[in-house]
Order: sequence, then C-alpha cells, then structure tokens
Amino acid sequence: MARKSSFFTGTLPAFRVFSFLLLLFSRPIIGGHDYRDALSKSILFFEGQRSGRLPPDQRLKWRSDSALHDGASAGVDLTGGYYDAGDNIKFGFPMAFTTTLLSWSIIDFGKNMGPELRNALKAVKWGTDYLLKATAVPGVVYVQVGDPYSDHNCWERPEDMDTLRTAYKIDRSHPGSDVAGETAAALAAASIVFRSRDPSYSRLLLNRAVKVFEFANTYRGAYSGSLHRAVCPFYCDVNGYQDELLWGAAWLHKASRRREYREFIAKNEVILRAGDTINEFGWDNKHAGINILISKEVLMGKAEYFESFKQNADWFICSILPGIPHPQVQYSPGGLIFKAGGSNMQHVTSLSFLLLSYSNYLSHANRVVPCGSRTATPALLRQLAQRQVDYILGDNPLRMSYMVGYGARYPRRIHHRGSSIPSVKAHPALIGCKAGSIYFSSPNPNPNVLIGAVVGGPNITDAFPDSRPFFQESEPTTYINAPLVGLLAYFSAHP
Repeated sequence: MARKSSFFTGTLPAFRVFSFLLLLFSRPIIGGHDYRDALSKSILFFEGQRSGRLPPDQRLKWRSDSALHDGASAGVDLTGGYYDAGDNIKFGFPMAFTTTLLSWSIIDFGKNMGPELRNALKAVKWGTDYLLKATAVPGVVYVQVGDPYSDHNCWERPEDMDTLRTAYKIDRSHPGSDVAGETAAALAAASIVFRSRDPSYSRLLLNRAVKVFEFANTYRGAYSGSLHRAVCPFYCDVNGYQDELLWGAAWLHKASRRREYREFIAKNEVILRAGDTINEFGWDNKHAGINILISKEVLMGKAEYFESFKQNADWFICSILPGIPHPQVQYSPGGLIFKAGGSNMQHVTSLSFLLLSYSNYLSHANRVVPCGSRTATPALLRQLAQRQVDYILGDNPLRMSYMVGYGARYPRRIHHRGSSIPSVKAHPALIGCKAGSIYFSSPNPNPNVLIGAVVGGPNITDAFPDSRPFFQESEPTTYINAPLVGLLAYFSAHP
C-alpha cells in the first residue's frame, strides 16, 4: 500500500521547469486517446478489488468470493467492501475516501459517463453498502478488517486467506475523528448521488452520515492514537483529524443544506490557512479538496461568507502551476506532477481532479485566477489536467500506459497478490501463505490482468521498473482510480 515514506527530497532545476512549459504548451498529443475506453477500464478495476460474495454480474471472472466471515469474530457482518491496494486488508480510511471521490466524480461528471454511469453507481454502492455495515452500531465505527502484519507476511490470493481477520473499531473511549469524518463525508456525498435514483437509500445514507459525523465531532481524537499498531505505518494519519471534520461538514452541508454545518464550516475555517498543506489532497489531507468544494458555492454567488475558501482555492491553483517556484509540487522532465513519498500517482489523479473541477466552476462563473503576473484561465487548468491524464495513458518518455490493459504497453508485473498468483479457476488447490512467494519473485508477467488498475507510477526521472518488489511504483490503489474516473468521464465527452 501507499506508505508515506519519502524517497526524493530535491527540487526541480529551472531548466526542467522551462522544459515542462514547452512540453505543456507546444507538444502535440501523440495520436489522441480513447478516453471512453479508459473510463470503462478505470471503473472495471474496482470489481477486481471487491471483497465478499461476488454478484452474478461480476465481470472480472478470475476473481472469486473471499473473506466471507469478516466481522464474525466481533459478532458483526463486515463482509464486502474493497481491498485498498495489492494486499488483502480492508482499510476503512482509504476506502471511505475512495467512495467520496467516486461520488464526487459522478456528481460533477456523471452526465459525461454515458453507459458507464451504471457501472460507476455500482462501484459507489459496493463501498457504501460496506460503510453502512461498518457504522451499524451507534457510537462505533469499524475501520479495518485484517491484521496487516500477518497479511504482509504472506503472498496469497484473497480467496485463500488464512491470516488473522481481526476487526478493528473506534468508539467513544477510542476515538477516530479522522476516519469517522471521512466516512461521514463518503455517506453524505453518496446520498447526493442516489438522491433522485434511489431516494430511500439516499435518505439512509444521509441519516447515517449525520450520526457518524456527530460521533466524530463529539468524541475527538486521531485513530492513529487509538489503533496505532494496526494502522501505522500503513494508513497512519499524520495530518490530524481537523480537516476530516471540516471535510465531513462540507459534504453534509452540500447534501442537507442544514445551517449547523454551515456554521461549523465558518467556525473552523481557520485550520485551512495557506501554508505547506495548501496543495495537499488525498486520503490523509483534505485541505485543497475542501477549498475547491466549498468555493463552488462562492463562485455561484450563493455563499459570499465562504470567500476565504475561494481565496485558499486560488492560492492552491497558483501553487501548482508549472513555472512557479515552490517546494511542495514538482514536475518530472516528462511533465508529471510529482510529490515526495510513496505511490505518486495518487497525487497526480487527485490534484488533477481538483484542477478540472475548479476549471468548470470558474468557467460557469466567468472567472479566472490571478497568479501574480500570470492568469490561470479555466482553459489552462483543463489543459494541465488533461496533460496529466495523457501522461498516465501513454504520453510520456517511456511511451507506457500506467493503466493496466490500456494501450499496447502497460505494467505487467504489478504488486498485487490476486493478479500475480494463478486464479482459483486456473489453480483450484490452496496456495498457502508462503507458497505464493514464488509468484512474487517471478520475473514473469502476472497471469491475471487487473484491467484498469493504475499503478503508483514512475519516479521523478520518469523511470519505471515494472517489478513487483518496487511497490511504490508498481502497486495500484482504489484512491488512485477514484478521481481518475471523473477526469476520464469529462475528457471522453470533451477530448
């Protein structure tokens, strides 16, 4: 999974910035891309990450039922949900963020998805059905299933798991406002998605979101403190829980229009002062996402009292533009956004999603963003976001698509247990904990193609090893794909 260990701390030389500007504004797209095909594949990926009993319409046939007794040790049903990456743990924090971003993708770009909208809705509901189970007991949120140390000591298919499936929870005595706040955001965002499509389900989601947020806000604390051994260093929250509370309130306000959430947002806006985190957005840090989300109301003329969020959003846009010196966001020689730490592509897709969403909000309001001597127009933001998407799909120095199954050349040895071990259908006999190690070490391509999976991606020099042991580069995650769904939906309709 995408740990936050840093492996690059340098700054991008000026000539590289200049080179990227030339790349961005003058380099032609190599043959164009089939964004509709990429969109279909990006959603199909989520079926490969499913846990639990698979439905009859499951399309990735090499997967089978798995983890059918999750939660039994705690006397609850925690089957279903998603494996976050290439392992077999269900981590609630990134799963909730994935669900939020899938929902946001549909809210903003669902009209561009065509027939794929149906599959995108299924992807959201697979996440929310699990989150409803995880929050079924009042004052309790189950935030993880599976012991990460025993799991990471094995290389085995999810269908064969014989590792500990411990169910970890937060409660009043062991708070976790970060993961609970993100869970509330996911439920609230999904309630918007299903509002007109399934009103009763939408009400269930919103009512649960209200209760989970109240719990998160009343019993404050970081889940990394309550469950340190289970969640650190895997999904340890290093950014604090205040942003998740604000993020949850923002989505609840958007979903319910209740005054209490508006007042909560106004009271807590101080935590988003411009600084080192102004251009951060991901499962751990919600700062840039909150500013962009709330700014839409300001740009539509509905919430002038949130003007400070728009100012922050503008600062975020200016901080990420190529050619402006900043230590937090860099660009590779080939033009890829790069932030120090593991699984860089999570930053690429999340930040690009914000660029595109803000571009649309600005366009509808007939506004631009002043950045000193430069002006960031909606067209410029769309162009920058599209360049990132095109890099992922193959417009890069290696001419490699970083989406499995898209294009002629893509990663074949991804860090993913189920993909790298022969499927149950091909090899019905049990492959135990250590028996799968030969597949991890094998130089051969994975036998099962995890279509649509986007891996962590190349390093700052655009180099990519295509090797399972290099997990930071070769491991896919759900939260890489979730924002990419929205991006691909838009560009499939506006190539």
